[in-house]
Amino acid sequence: MPFLLSRLALAGAILSPVFAAQVHAQSVPDPDTKDILIVGQHAQDTLTTPNATGSRLGLTPLETPATLSVIDGATIRARGDLSVIDATSRAPGISNAGNPGNGGTALAARGFSGQGSVLQLIDGIRLFPAAGTITFPNDPWMVERIDILNGPASVLYGQGALGGAVNVLMRKPDTQRTHVEGEIGYGSQDSFHLAAGAGGPITERLSYRIDGSYRRSDGYVDRGQSRSHAVSGTLRWAPTDTLVVTARDDYGDQKPMRYFGTPLIDGRLDDRIRERNYNTRDGVIRYRDNRTSLQVDWTPSDAVTVSNQAYRLTSKRSWLNLETYCWIAADGVCANGSGNTGTPGGILRTDMTGIVHDQTQWGDQGSVTFRTGIADGVGNDLVMGFDVNLIKLTYSHNFGSDPQVSDVDPFAFDPGLIIDTQGIAPRYRTRTNEYAVFAEDRLKLGTHVSIVGGVRFERDTIRRWSIDYPGGTGTETFVLAKQLHNLTWRVGSVYQPITTVSLYAQYATGVDPLGTLTTYSTGQVQFSNAVGDQVEVGAKAVFLDGRGTATLAAYRIVKKRLLAQLTPTSPVEQVGQRSARGIEAAVSLDLPYGVGIDANGSVLDATFDDFVSSDTRFDGNTPPDVPETLANLWLRWNATRALQARAGLRYVGRRYSDNANSFRVPSYTMVDATLSYAVTPRLAVDIHGYNLFDRNYAISTYNNHQWVLGRPRAVDVSLRVGF
Repeated sequence: MPFLLSRLALAGAILSPVFAAQVHAQSVPDPDTKDILIVGQHAQDTLTTPNATGSRLGLTPLETPATLSVIDGATIRARGDLSVIDATSRAPGISNAGNPGNGGTALAARGFSGQGSVLQLIDGIRLFPAAGTITFPNDPWMVERIDILNGPASVLYGQGALGGAVNVLMRKPDTQRTHVEGEIGYGSQDSFHLAAGAGGPITERLSYRIDGSYRRSDGYVDRGQSRSHAVSGTLRWAPTDTLVVTARDDYGDQKPMRYFGTPLIDGRLDDRIRERNYNTRDGVIRYRDNRTSLQVDWTPSDAVTVSNQAYRLTSKRSWLNLETYCWIAADGVCANGSGNTGTPGGILRTDMTGIVHDQTQWGDQGSVTFRTGIADGVGNDLVMGFDVNLIKLTYSHNFGSDPQVSDVDPFAFDPGLIIDTQGIAPRYRTRTNEYAVFAEDRLKLGTHVSIVGGVRFERDTIRRWSIDYPGGTGTETFVLAKQLHNLTWRVGSVYQPITTVSLYAQYATGVDPLGTLTTYSTGQVQFSNAVGDQVEVGAKAVFLDGRGTATLAAYRIVKKRLLAQLTPTSPVEQVGQRSARGIEAAVSLDLPYGVGIDANGSVLDATFDDFVSSDTRFDGNTPPDVPETLANLWLRWNATRALQARAGLRYVGRRYSDNANSFRVPSYTMVDATLSYAVTPRLAVDIHGYNLFDRNYAISTYNNHQWVLGRPRAVDVSLRVGF
């Protein structure tokens, strides 16, 4: 453990002045800004606020033996984050791994990446990706807050959460007073944004919330136009003091940039093609999602709480693009290792692909919580519940069409049109049933010690039918039925020497699918899920009378049962293993004179411990899409009652795009800034600056020599109103 011990010592040295500040610093009140329209004031101390993401018992993060980060919606909007993924990747240990193939929403956490290892939820309900793709929710205007649980979350939410879980909580009605707010903005790349929302009480028992948002941009590459709109509505009815019924509907329609990345030239990013888009002019990417939910919360007594949420989510995702581009070297061979050939010095365009995901998922999740006093100073909280889901997917594609291949001049070319000789049609469908029961318990032993444990049993059944289209009529053939059974558990302990400091340790198990649960194929039917476990220790503290918080965690995760093939002719076996160990730290401070600091960082060592493909061993290599160092820093200054300035720095360490670590993606550092000024108590102007030093950087990769680049330097200006 020398790796962890050395970095624990370093992190402790960094954070020790913060803990010492509890003793030495003096409290200075913040300026009175209650009547001024400045969003993103520092949120209340999140460590002592009950949170249902890290524990179904509603424990506070200080009472939870795990790493739980909270980003409130006001802060997201004040920073100018343009998507939920942008905001989430500012949390400790989280990085963006999104590209068009996964809906632009994949994340990496604690050495594991993708929708199959970092689970995504909305209002506590898991989303089931189709072929690794999730596209909802996206617009931060609708977000109340984002909770990020680092490490295995399978005990709470099921398979696919070995690296962590991200829970997006949507805005809810205010039962006390009516709020109306809106904003309109314009900026670089002809970007435009219009959003509005209103909510409040209708009667003493009935309240509402409605929001709408529209965004468009010409993008930062040729033919990089994007459009999106989102609407949501919520009704909250409390017929009695103990019963609350909440009905909600959310809709999103996205047309993101039809941009699949920029090819490297001679292994490097060439500034001359920074704005080139090698897709055809008629490329298509569109995501439509609609979620309807009904939640009932009943509290018959202080000791008992009953909760149930039923939902329906429809998702239709469409792609038709020319997706892969590579530079052709002097020998006439593609530099990305594909073996394709073309004209030296040109860009070869291949992989014309059309796909449609038509998916509907229904679900119901219920639980009952009991809170019991056993003896003086000894109490027990227990929650038991169930989770059922049905997912229907029809997968359409045009695989098998005559390949569309062309090489073009890297700098000037006719993008052309898609040539599809087969057409997109349904090729298979699946039906996935999930049944799960879970329980979680907390035993509180006096004022200092508590023990928290949980268990979940889950059964998944997947059925698949192939669909053939001879003569244009569909014929279905049953292909497979597969059942998966998973039992996961966790146990941890929290020691609080004083009420504002906690020390904790936890052991947790988790389960990851080998691919995507809803697209199980005949090649996977003989295998079970991959399994893993984690050991985590950490410390959390609240100081400066609640104006400062700090967290520190060290962990080791091991994932087993990876698919491996010892020789080119040997069968595929589940014998591989990979692991990650690391440290995460975060600190937040409200200082005198309106100054505030939010900072976090992580260092990890992610490796293949035992992994072979054909006759190539990858032992000791870093898995793809995993940066081993991450850091975020935000400085804020309330200069006057009406003027607020923010500056943010994001650092993402180097990554690899392949198992062999032959293709390296360099690290990058980005600086953003925001200036907000309240012209009147109800009207404010915001200036958001992005990538101020105009760095070229890769958000992610689409192929080994194809980088999905981030937004260059940009400035957006917006007007906000609120009353």
